[in-house]
Amino acid sequence: MKPFVRISEDGEKFLRKGQMWMYRNNVIEFDESIENGAPVDILTVNDEYLGTGFISKESHITVRILTKNRNEDLDKKIFKDRIQFAYDFRKTVERENITNCRLIFGEADQFPGLVVDRYNDLLVAQISSYGLDIRKDMIYESLLEVLQEDGQDVKGVYERNDIAVRTKEGLETYKGFWRNAELPTKTIINENGLKLHIDIENGQKTGYFLDQKSNRVLLRNLAYGKRVLDCFTHTGGFALNAAYGQASHVTAVDVSQTALDQGYRNAQLNHLEDRMSFVKADVFKYLDECQKGQFDIIVLDPPAFTKSRKTVANAYGGYKRINIQAMRLLNRGGYLITATCSRYMELNDFEKMLRESAMEAGVTLKQVSVTQQNADHPILWSMDETSYLKFYIFQLI
Repeated sequence: MKPFVRISEDGEKFLRKGQMWMYRNNVIEFDESIENGAPVDILTVNDEYLGTGFISKESHITVRILTKNRNEDLDKKIFKDRIQFAYDFRKTVERENITNCRLIFGEADQFPGLVVDRYNDLLVAQISSYGLDIRKDMIYESLLEVLQEDGQDVKGVYERNDIAVRTKEGLETYKGFWRNAELPTKTIINENGLKLHIDIENGQKTGYFLDQKSNRVLLRNLAYGKRVLDCFTHTGGFALNAAYGQASHVTAVDVSQTALDQGYRNAQLNHLEDRMSFVKADVFKYLDECQKGQFDIIVLDPPAFTKSRKTVANAYGGYKRINIQAMRLLNRGGYLITATCSRYMELNDFEKMLRESAMEAGVTLKQVSVTQQNADHPILWSMDETSYLKFYIFQLI
């Protein structure tokens, strides 16, 4: 019999909704001698079984559930089967971008605490779970086996385990190739026809923001003949798509010169630099200095203004400020593209902010489309944490 963790009635209600995390404040009994990272069963006060996962003795997330089948062994076979299932899903929804996509998206792929992205022949992994970390060799071996069995040219795994959340699990932070492979850390991917420089060692997240691929194409399809402003452009994802869609001119603004330099290299790589300008500036100040009617499309895709529930109120004000600024700059018929990548900025709050911004700016918003993250970042309707990106396109009338 496996060791067990007994949870409170509140914890039981939480898990019955489909949640895959069990927090320490809902644990009422467990044996301290259980080895950290070991599989444990979760039991109610009435001894009802609710799931099995790996225990994390230092984290506030005490157990991350991997299965609700008490007889299922958490061994290499189950991991490889789940990787195969996740890969088959990507081959269906991301067939055209299978060499640059998210292969594993944590809980949504039944791997809580694991993210794996693919950039051509390199896999980039992040692990934020103690139980998975001590089993990473088995996981990485299975990943490579699944891809190579499908004839995919994948050479190695780079670990971007330099994320702060690992310290909450009692894990060290580091980055580097698994098993000390000697491979390049830079590559050029093809995203829907655009070539993009990727630096898996020093780039944001695992090297690039893959979750906006389909949304960037939405801008591309609107941009023909338009003057486009891309705020918080980073390395130019949206700006490049606008230029690729034959915008008359694209202005890309960011506070990071390093990111802008990479954006310009991407523009050169695609022969788009003649119709693009890269501007180093604080977006809030830059918008204050723009003239009404200067742009036909304004894109607002900022970094997360809040990474916890404690700072949502401040973030709300920041989102509202930039949206009012953008709305006041656009003429009637102009297009506003606005997004938040923070899961703590709830959908209702973000839409409330947009309505308030429109009223204060004196404009009416006509919805063009509302989307979320790309399909390779799937959302579980039973677990809110898998849903984070909100993406809106409006015409102003």
